This record gives sequence, C-alpha cells and structure tokens, in this order.
Amino acid sequence: MTTQTTAPETPRQVDAGHHAGLIGIPPQAGRALATAGGVLTIVSTFLAWTWTSEFPGDLTVYGYPGGLQVLVLIGGLLTTVFGLASYGVKGLGWLTPAGADSALKLSALGAFATVWYTIIAITVQLGGLVNLEPGAWVAGVATLAAALGAFALPFTWPDREPADPEDTAQERLRHRWRHGFAVFKASLATGPATPARKLPAYAEILVIVAALALGLIVFTYGIGTEYDELFVGFLITAGFGFAAAAKAGLVGRVSALTGKHRNVTMIGAFVAAAAFPFTQSDDQYATIGVYILIFATVALGLNIVVGLAGLLDLGYVAFLGVGAYTAAMVSGSPSSPFDIQLPFWASALLGAAVAMVFGVIIGAPTLRLRGDYLAIVTLGFGEIFRITVLNMDGTSGPDITNGSNGISSIPNLNILGFDFGQEHTFAGFTIARFANYFLLMLLITLVVVIVFRRSSDSRIGRAWIAIREDETAALAMGINGFRVKLIAFALGAALAGLAGTVQAHVTYTVTPEQYQFAHVVPPNSAFLLAAVVLGGMGTISGPLVGAALLYLIPAKLQFLGDYQLFAFGLALVLLMRFRPEGLIPNRRRQLEFHEETEAPTVLSKAGA
Repeated sequence: MTTQTTAPETPRQVDAGHHAGLIGIPPQAGRALATAGGVLTIVSTFLAWTWTSEFPGDLTVYGYPGGLQVLVLIGGLLTTVFGLASYGVKGLGWLTPAGADSALKLSALGAFATVWYTIIAITVQLGGLVNLEPGAWVAGVATLAAALGAFALPFTWPDREPADPEDTAQERLRHRWRHGFAVFKASLATGPATPARKLPAYAEILVIVAALALGLIVFTYGIGTEYDELFVGFLITAGFGFAAAAKAGLVGRVSALTGKHRNVTMIGAFVAAAAFPFTQSDDQYATIGVYILIFATVALGLNIVVGLAGLLDLGYVAFLGVGAYTAAMVSGSPSSPFDIQLPFWASALLGAAVAMVFGVIIGAPTLRLRGDYLAIVTLGFGEIFRITVLNMDGTSGPDITNGSNGISSIPNLNILGFDFGQEHTFAGFTIARFANYFLLMLLITLVVVIVFRRSSDSRIGRAWIAIREDETAALAMGINGFRVKLIAFALGAALAGLAGTVQAHVTYTVTPEQYQFAHVVPPNSAFLLAAVVLGGMGTISGPLVGAALLYLIPAKLQFLGDYQLFAFGLALVLLMRFRPEGLIPNRRRQLEFHEETEAPTVLSKAGA
C-alpha cells in the first residue's frame, strides 16, 4: 500500500534576506511614483472637493485649501520632502539620518488615510459619491499612487518560520498572518542613524527653537479644531507625521540636541507654553489648557513614585484631593468650616505639607509591601479618602467637608493685587480668568519639573532607580530601601497637593466625586497612571505629553457618544501593543522592550 503526501500550498514569497518591495513595481519607478504622487496631492488641495459648503470646512473654494485640505496639504508636503530626500537631494539629508524610505512610506500612508477618510465623510454626510468634485478624485488617485509607489521600495525580507505539516487550517492561517505582519513591520524598519555634522551652538539652539515652535503650532491647531471630522483628520495626520519623522531619525536627532542643551530646552518649552494664551481670541481653549496642566503636573509627581522608584500607586489622586480640600478650607469660602483666608503662598505650602504628611502616614506602614500588594493598599487608601470626605457632612461624621456638596464658592486668587478672576491686558493682548490660571499653573509645573529633574539626577534619584531595577540587589548594596521609598512617596504626594491648591480655585468647588479611582473625566488615579505609562515612565516630557493627550482626546471624542471610552480604550491597547515603552520613552526602558535597537553610547543617570 502506498501513501501519498502533498505539501500544503503556500503563496509565492520572496526569499528571506532578499531585497524587494511589497508592490511589484520597479524600485526607481516606485520612488518616482511616490514623489510625483506627493506633488499631485499638494496640487489637489487647491481644487474644490465638493460642490456645497454644507460639509464643514468649505471645500468648495479653488486656490485656497480649507479644513481637511490643509491636513492633506501637510501630508503631501511630507511625502514630497521624504521622496526628494530618498533621491539624495542636497540639504535634505539632515532630516533623514536613518534613511528616507520608511518615512516616505508612512507619510504616503498618512496622506492616503486622511484623503480617503475625507472622501468617505463627504459621501456619508452629503449622501453619495455624486457630491465629490474632481479635486477629491485627484487627491484620492494621487495618494493611492504615492502609497503604491512607496511600498514598492525594496527592503530586507525576514526569515519565514517553518510551518508544522500537522497544523490545522486555522493554525496555518494564523501562521500566514504572523508572517505577513512580520513582513509589513520589516518594510518599515530603518537602519542606524548616520552621525550628524557638528553644528555651531547657536545653530543647534535654533533647531530646538524651531522644534518648540512647531510643537506649539501643532498643539494650538489640535486644541482649536472646530468640528469632529477635522479633529479625526488631525489625529491621523499628526500620528503618521510623527511616526515618519521618528523613522527618518529626525526625532532622535532633535532629542539628542535637546539633551545636550537641557536648560535651553526647558526654558524654551515654558516660554512656548506661556505664549499659548496669547494665541487665543477667547478663554475657551485656555480652559482646556489649565486643566491639562493640572493633570500633567500631578502625573509628573506620580512619575517620581512609579517611573523612578517603581512603586505602583493606584490611589494617587487622593493626594490631589488633600491639597484641594486644604486650600479650599483656608480660602475664605462660606462653605468652609474655618473662618480663615490665607494668602496663596501660605495655602499652597500648607496644601503640599498636609499632602506630604498623608503620604508619610500612608507610606510608613505599607511600603514594606511590594508589587500587587502595595497597589491594592494604595487603591484602598484612595477609596478611604473619598468615602471619608463624603461622610464628613455633620450627619455621618463631623461637619468638615460638607459631604457630597463639597466646599463651594471658593474665591478667585488675588496675589499682590492681581485678581485672577478678572481680565487683564498685556501689550495689547487681553487674557481672561482661565488664561490667568494657566500662567500660574505653568509656573507651578516649572517648579515640579525642576524638582523632578534635580531629584532624578541626585544621589537619592539613583537610589530610586536602583530600587526600581532590582530591590533585592539594591538592599544588598546597602541602600535603605524603606527610607528611599518613603521619600519618593512623600515627595510625590507633596507635588500632587501643590497642584490641588490651584485646582480648588480654578474649579470653584471641590467635591468627593472629583477624586475617584476611575471616571470618565480626568484627573483620576487610572488616567494618571495611564498618562505616565503612555507618555513614558521615568522621563519629564513623557507624562506631560501623555496627560495632554489623555485629556484632549476624550474631550474631542464626545461625538462618539456611548462608544467614546471604547474607542479611547482601543487606542490605548494598540499603543501598548506596538509601543509599550511609551511615546517618549526612557532609553533604558526602550532597550528592554526592543533588544534589536542599537544602544546609545551614553545613558544619563536616569537612563534617559
């Protein structure tokens, strides 16, 4: 008897290690097609995309891009620039130290996604493809051609894992999907960045200033998007644009310059942030800005506990509440049980001190625990604080916090005669109440950043990092683990309490519901921890960026209604899957997640 065996059919594949593109177009033709597609995309934004102005942004005008066309214009410009850089055009090599091909693919893909999202939105909102003008079709074809041409560029194909002949059909399908994803990931891989030509110090500072100005423009544009379609398009363009710049090595090159000129970068960043209220015509977006700064400052304080010391704290928002309630009680509010009104500097110091005392009281008996057990205890403390202030209403307990009604009618701050509740004019610019608090909160954020930076570079900061990496080894080397962790806990609590003293005056009212573990509106403990992890643990800019995104995106996704948290959670899951080290990672942590990444020559004391 004979047995016949047939090898399973496999699709045609490129040999591992061979250089070829995903699309069967000659590389030179693909490069030309991608670059020409970028140019044609730019041209298409000056054409009308629809015949009626009922679609937001008024895409009916010839010769002047509007609404989503502006974002497509940016995508087309990036595609064209990276396309020209891939040809070795002189002057563009500095922008692509790690190579232009992967950046070209991502920028072309981003322009394609933005254009076809716009086409679909017009079709759905206006009722059919008939509402599209030739400009939209030109943009659609141009971005499709650019994407096809970009993915025709060659790359090194990865090895294909051998399949088990006994696999089921479902397992073979899963195997093909894994290999397909590996191939796609390899198509976007880049090589090591080429060393940059040494620039004069003033030129490096100008590059930093340009990067900060660009960041201010992007943030101002994103926070000021007037309708839902524009914000979604902004997310697509900004996401793919940042990814393209990172793949090109431009982000790494600018990061090296900012690390070299840390003081200049810090001063420049806060000057750029201080300019934000003066770019606004009213107080609407300054409101969002001040809440982002409160959220970001508290997240940076939590970063000391989680990012530097490695202590998982799930009740951190309670320290924000301690500072807020302390400031409210001594603010002169008619709802306060104490008939006292302290100046702001005194209430700020008092709020930070009381929060620090609470941190020591909670930390002293619990910091001998580790890992999940410490997390459970801190989660319990957060809930105990909320329930305690809820019950201090004169019925279930002493009348101190006014129970669920909270302490209301908190007066505006008045520092040296400057009333934060009134409009003020500076050099012809009028700033209102929330802009005043934005600038005050910016100063407090600067204080917290300085404290974080000095702490992380100090002897105690190195001890925190040693505890984070391996507590047993750190104890064996003579570090007093309990004392070091208690200092981190107390310092983080004090910084959160300091931010809480401003929050009380901004919100007019403090109530227990503001300080839950998880809630739709930040800040809460879950969102604070997410901001640290999302932005990048152990860094200064990471939690600031993470907090800004976590506050801004839910506020702009309200049009999704009941699906808002689902979409937000899905985005976080995808980010943690593909970039678990965070958006702005600590270099040591990035190397832990990506072992194939080339290690830098020098790491800072904190691993940055």
